[in-house]
Amino acid sequence: MTGAVVALDNASFTTYVERTSLPVLIDFWAPWCGPCRMMAPVLERLAHDRATTLQVAKINTDEQQELAARFAIRSIPTLILFRNGREIARQAGAVDGSTLARWLDSARPT
Repeated sequence: MTGAVVALDNASFTTYVERTSLPVLIDFWAPWCGPCRMMAPVLERLAHDRATTLQVAKINTDEQQELAARFAIRSIPTLILFRNGREIARQAGAVDGSTLARWLDSARPT
């Protein structure tokens, strides 16, 4: 729980997502994607603000094509919220911080 966005690859995905009790928000992105770059500071702030209740990670879809295919990523950015290793919510497209916070709060089971 560092409060930082963590870059994941195929090797680290299982450990980071499937073996944690905290929800994990993953940003599927690519460096050439303008909306993805716009989301980066929003996600960094979210990771810091919710460090004790949420882990935030990112997966570069250009470098991790197997993971992008596994989760049927058709457009980027795509955010997927996982709990206990399972997808519980998905959001395609860039959003601002307050919209992201509302989406997370409505998607997370209590």
